[in-house]
Amino acid sequence: MALFKRRTVGKPGEWFYCLVHGTVEEGPQCRAADRFGPYATREEAAHAMETARERNLEWETDPRWHDMGKGGSGGKNESGGDGGGGGAA
Repeated sequence: MALFKRRTVGKPGEWFYCLVHGTVEEGPQCRAADRFGPYATREEAAHAMETARERNLEWETDPRWHDMGKGGSGGKNESGGDGGGGGAA
């Protein structure tokens, strides 16, 4: 008898998007590393990849995540240098 039984039946009402199979699943059927979720509805899970792309684009274009943004250091480190290696070539 196995000590750890794999749960095959998911929780009703929880929806996941499986990255391996490209399908929507009710309840966690595939391993956690291979899925997005949980989502409240089947529709939200079906659009998981689109939602991820939109969030990635927002993050990539958010000036708060870049040194050159408003209030950023402009690429300089705390000691006033430019952050480069700076050795003679």
